[in-house]
Amino acid sequence: MTIGGDALQEGAVLGGNIFGDPNIITSCDQEPIHIPGSIQPHGIMLVADAETLQVVGGAGDIEGELVKDWLGRPLPELLLQEITPRPQKPGEVHVLKRVHGRINDLNAICFRSGEHLVVELDQAEDDVVLSSPFFASLEVAGGLFERTTNLEDLCQTGAEVFRDLTGYGRVMIYQFLDDDAGVVIAESRDASSSSFLRHHFPASDIPRQARALYVRNKVRVIPDVHYQPAPLRSGGVDLSKLDLSDSILRSVSPIHIQYLKNMEVAASASISIIKDGLLWGLIACHHHEPRELPLSVRLACQTLASVLSQQIRSKEDAERYKERIRLRTQEDAVVSRLGSDRTLNEFFERSGPELAKLLNADGFAAVQGKDTFLFGKCPDKIDVRALAGWAKKPAAMHPLATSSLARHYPAAEPFQNLASGLLAVTMSTEVPTILLWFRAEHLEVIKWAGNPHKDGPADPEAILTPRASFEAWTENVRGRARAWSHAEIEAAARIVRLMLEHRNNQRLRELNRELTTTLKENESLLLQKDYLLKEVNHRVQNSLQLVSGFLHLQARSSNDEAVKIQLQEAQKRLTAVALVHRRLYQDDSVEIIDLSRYLEDLLSEMRTTMDADWWEQLDLDLAPILISTDRAVNVGLIATELVINAHKYAYDGRSGPMAIRLEQHRDQLRLIVADRGKGKSGKKTGFGSRMMHALVERLHGTFEESDNQPGLRIILTAPINPDTLPERL
Repeated sequence: MTIGGDALQEGAVLGGNIFGDPNIITSCDQEPIHIPGSIQPHGIMLVADAETLQVVGGAGDIEGELVKDWLGRPLPELLLQEITPRPQKPGEVHVLKRVHGRINDLNAICFRSGEHLVVELDQAEDDVVLSSPFFASLEVAGGLFERTTNLEDLCQTGAEVFRDLTGYGRVMIYQFLDDDAGVVIAESRDASSSSFLRHHFPASDIPRQARALYVRNKVRVIPDVHYQPAPLRSGGVDLSKLDLSDSILRSVSPIHIQYLKNMEVAASASISIIKDGLLWGLIACHHHEPRELPLSVRLACQTLASVLSQQIRSKEDAERYKERIRLRTQEDAVVSRLGSDRTLNEFFERSGPELAKLLNADGFAAVQGKDTFLFGKCPDKIDVRALAGWAKKPAAMHPLATSSLARHYPAAEPFQNLASGLLAVTMSTEVPTILLWFRAEHLEVIKWAGNPHKDGPADPEAILTPRASFEAWTENVRGRARAWSHAEIEAAARIVRLMLEHRNNQRLRELNRELTTTLKENESLLLQKDYLLKEVNHRVQNSLQLVSGFLHLQARSSNDEAVKIQLQEAQKRLTAVALVHRRLYQDDSVEIIDLSRYLEDLLSEMRTTMDADWWEQLDLDLAPILISTDRAVNVGLIATELVINAHKYAYDGRSGPMAIRLEQHRDQLRLIVADRGKGKSGKKTGFGSRMMHALVERLHGTFEESDNQPGLRIILTAPINPDTLPERL
């Protein structure tokens, strides 16, 4: 199913290369949509040698628009202008001066594709320069985005603004969900266009290669779905594999075209919404008649999409902030209700209602030994006790959260109407106390644009054809509750810690009144334990310092520069481990630490081994993220290695600008290290690279490298809690 432009458009395309048979289609994920071998005929394309600028091929009505003898001529001669500066890297697109055609003026853009320079020309607007009212309208649109109150209002305003700007009959804002499926969250349309508002689309509608293209090529247009592709022509040069990822005119798969025809769409466009380097969603546009989108409007759409993505991030951050404030207020209310209770029921009788309200739960239960407390809508006591026994161990280290309990605990199916959602935490009392929050089944009615479960061909080699029907198909989803947010999961862990501290403090005060002598003995034992812990810490730190000093002496005495560098790098890695160990004995928790504080301290200690002005050129933006200690060690070692590599390779051992950013995206952390140096140079096969890839695998993460223009931008993405794979539990 496709809904517009090229992302949800070409995402479901199954069609083929113009050089092969477009009718033989067997796999959507394998279609080379970036090398179609043809263009849409509303423009022309010139392909030149990137060094000599001699035209070696082209497509479209070049003879009618420019000159008849175009093949083999210099590109500047045909365009009557020099191509300076020339694009050098993939994704780098330059807008050229207007070209005077034989009939009309033409807009021109150029980009690099392998060993070729590609120029695309299409019909120019009447005005040579964008008018002041046009710029003013963009400013007004940006102001409208800023004045919206929430994400829903923002997206609806965005749909209306883009419809006014493009003139399309239907404009939709499409958001990707956590499982890469998507939903239309806002829509603006004329009376003749049908509605897709709130319709869902399965992840298979947009294969991976299509998503990658829409991060790179942010605006794609199909002015007329009834076009006949204009094949690439050449004078003997093989252009069958010419990469047209950056092309505006790139031809579209014939099966995708049939999708649009089945939807009674005559023209379409898509504008990518990129947030934090990821494809957040699309602005999908449909029209019932052929419609072109001039270059000025395409550029304006790209600019406004960037403004929209910034406002989306701002609105989402504001929502998370408000949720955390609400949770902290409710936590205070819970703590204020705690009293001098002696039994489990007394303890939770006063705070049970507030605990349920804290996490917007329908029911709350606590199990300690043979005692059970229930509040609100809960399963039977015997079911609660069995569930507590199942959740006790996994909920001891991290909160256990799921919105579909029966999938992981089949015994919950009979009472899923009361407890489809579960959030459980084990409190470390003398007899462990298991706290359980329940959310009732939320019967969700999902509208799909066609049946997403319709079986495909049984034969994997069968020819795939487009779906002919886009009638709304409704699915009732059972056995699921409203999902627990990351902030709510954090709040559950925090309130349990506060309750435990309150309970322990209360008991300590009672023991102080009744058993003063015993308490003094206990305090003495605690002091001895603290002394032993400090002694162990002191000895471990001494041992680490001894090894570090030995590495330093070996580096100083070595005459081999390569050995000296390796010893210095080993010393920096040792520093990362020593810092975590020291942090364990400084913080209250030895299992969870603040990753931002740890990275900041680690980088601060590394400054002593680098140039004096290295710290001044370091740009840090570290968001607070609570993470287990063992994962923090791995992230710290990776950060150390990335800084070492940037210092060594990007700036040849000297100081230079470097940006380090730590952020949270849903349930994952993203560590971004970017420099402005020489960029990627060769394949790294040394110990550091092997160690870093091994650490990434231990984190169940991914490692991406991209051009920072100039320099190198490296992104580590990993789940904050590995227990959330493949679904948070």
